[in-house]
Amino acid sequence: MKKILVQKKVDVATFGAGCFWHVEEAFRTLKGVIETKVGFMGGKLKKPSYHRVCHGDTGHVEVVHITFNPKIISYKDLLDVFWKIHNPTTCHRQGLDIGEQYTSVIFYHTDEQKKLAEQAKKELDRSGLYSKPIATEIAKAAPFYSAEEYHQKYLMKRGLKTC
Repeated sequence: MKKILVQKKVDVATFGAGCFWHVEEAFRTLKGVIETKVGFMGGKLKKPSYHRVCHGDTGHVEVVHITFNPKIISYKDLLDVFWKIHNPTTCHRQGLDIGEQYTSVIFYHTDEQKKLAEQAKKELDRSGLYSKPIATEIAKAAPFYSAEEYHQKYLMKRGLKTC
């Protein structure tokens, strides 16, 4: 008897919403999220290090790259979490973290993700929830560079929920 291998369909999403430790923790335990990786996207330097990105001259943003099962959690559900975990009205800043690496950004991987992100941004802007306009950038995904191993699951390894 032949075994039929059923391959699970997975998708990816990439978000920048401030310090990637906090952002990863917000997504890591969601049902349907298969894997999270912290790293960098959107800059001009190949293979950036955390040290270089922190200098603020590479153009990279700290991001969380998420692999998820869309049959369990939708991209729209991930967007809803993204909007709730940070202040999307600030440019290059989240809380006490200041610099271009902390830009609020949605990196889309498909035309459908772009459409959903733009729609969600417009809806949030119109909602009146914030007194300032939504500053979140929506950009085509660029190469993702994984951060050094000690940054991966940083808060979980230390028994923390937030920075």
